[in-house]
Amino acid sequence: MPGIGGRPLRFLIAGGVNTLVGLTFYPLLLWAMPPMRTHYLVALGIAQITCLLFAFTTYKYGVFRTRGNVVREFGTFSGFYLVNYAANWAVLPLLVEIVGVHPSVVQTGFTLIVIATSWLWHSRVTFRAAERAA
Repeated sequence: MPGIGGRPLRFLIAGGVNTLVGLTFYPLLLWAMPPMRTHYLVALGIAQITCLLFAFTTYKYGVFRTRGNVVREFGTFSGFYLVNYAANWAVLPLLVEIVGVHPSVVQTGFTLIVIATSWLWHSRVTFRAAERAA
């Protein structure tokens, strides 16, 4: 019988931490490394890889607590984010260069999209074996 401290609560906590890391890593990278301000897409790639690895670790071990299946789960987990990243890489230059929106503002919008869809994807696809075993 799931209580208030179950998987959904752990997901919200991990999501909050991941969101905080995701929203701060990119702007901090732009701030801490001035050349990244010009090469904001390089900074985006670094931030995405770092945050993806951090998020996978928190969801696998902190939320869903699955054993094994690291390669399959990481592939499925990454697939979800690759779709988001592809859209991000296509739209970010348009919004920054043409519309004049600051890169950090665009990233915040993409983060909100990921938040809105990640529970469904991860609970039903990425870590689905954990659901069957529970």
